[in-house]
This record gives sequence, structure tokens and C-alpha cells, in this order.
Amino acid sequence: MQEWSQHEIEEAVNGQKNALLYLYTPMCGTCQMAGKMLAVAAELVPDKEMGKADLNYLPEIAEQWGVESVPCLIIFKEGKIHEKLYAFRSVPYLLEKIRSI
Repeated sequence: MQEWSQHEIEEAVNGQKNALLYLYTPMCGTCQMAGKMLAVAAELVPDKEMGKADLNYLPEIAEQWGVESVPCLIIFKEGKIHEKLYAFRSVPYLLEKIRSI
């Protein structure tokens, strides 16, 4: 999964795309585990547009989209927030959510 810049995030959202954005911080242990689970899921659905971003560098996104904590997976459907996931549970659970868009 590729690290997205502010510009790439805006491009996906403003382009009315279906996309997934994984928000994390490097020092978060739960984020490390969630990131590994998401990486496995991403390999299984390579056709989905997915990116990740370190929330330490994008605090305005947290404020703008009401991100409560990390890890957070924001699912965009046609450029609008469809769902925010904070509990990743399992790879099959993530796959179900990812395939829903």
C-alpha cells in the first residue's frame, strides 16, 4: 500500500472516486498490527484504490473528517465518506468492508 500525499488524498476524494485511506501514526502499536492486516487484504483486492497516510503530518484531515483515533480506515464511496473503521477485527472482516465499495 502506497503512502499518499495531501494532494493524492484530495485527488481521490475530489475526483468522486471509490477509495480507501488508512490513517495511522508510526508509534501506535495497534496501527502496526492493523497495517499488516490491511496489507494482506490489499494484496487480495489489487483492483481497489488504497493509500495510507501518517496522521502526524495531516492534522487538518483528522479535524475535517472527524477522525477520533488511529488506526482508522476511511472508506470513500463516490468521493464521500461512506464509513470509518477503527476496529479492524480480522482480515476477512476487512475484505468484506473493502469489497463493499
